[in-house]
Amino acid sequence: MAVKLRLKRGGAKKQPYYRIVAADSRSPRDGRFIEIIGTYNSVANPAEVKIDEELTLKWLRNGAIPTDTVRNLLSDAGIMKKFHEERNK
Repeated sequence: MAVKLRLKRGGAKKQPYYRIVAADSRSPRDGRFIEIIGTYNSVANPAEVKIDEELTLKWLRNGAIPTDTVRNLLSDAGIMKKFHEERNK
């Protein structure tokens, strides 16, 4: 089973709200997921991002692959840097 860290859309029309989830790559975007890692509200100014760092690092250590958007959010939060430093020790 290939696990991806990706966004799951919620909210109302024209007011998207996203959950950052660990999900099987074969499941639909808004379908079944394994675990919620954080949230992302792109409508707020500035955008609100809340990520559980420990859960995210756990999934990355276990081989989960983030999508491009989630990778950018994790990089902005400094989590990808910690993961790469930990991995290269």
